[in-house]
Amino acid sequence: MNVLFLCTGNSCRSILGEATFNHLAPDGWRAMSAGSRPTGTVHPRSLALLQREGISTEGLHSKSWDGLPVTPDVVITVCASAAGETCPAYLGPVLRTHWGVEDPAHVTGTDEVVDAAFVTAYRILRARIEALFALPLDTLADDRGRLQQAMDRIGTEIS
Repeated sequence: MNVLFLCTGNSCRSILGEATFNHLAPDGWRAMSAGSRPTGTVHPRSLALLQREGISTEGLHSKSWDGLPVTPDVVITVCASAAGETCPAYLGPVLRTHWGVEDPAHVTGTDEVVDAAFVTAYRILRARIEALFALPLDTLADDRGRLQQAMDRIGTEIS
């Protein structure tokens, strides 16, 4: 099962999602990330946070959804529509769900405030990914409707 974490810039949230997902993923599940308008660089605070958490940052880079290595089965958008962000719409026959997370790259203030925003985004994404992996994935992988419902519920109930 190939999962795409999608946002606009592909520098923070989608990168955190990709790396954390792959760190925790069971056999047969793999994540990638992309942006509709990638910044071209991964935010250094994202990389530092992942390294502190013991999660590999090898191969992480900001990239466009135009050059994905495989077609995803699932697309998880992570834009924060409550903050007025427009979520990119991935076209194709995929399961889509929304796990909105505030963009830590837009937080201003002291280093402590900005770092806290990155940690919050990471913790939300990790909790949602852990909730997904706690589901009966063998059963759900063959029932797209139930998988859709479960992933939508995770995106609205876990923060």
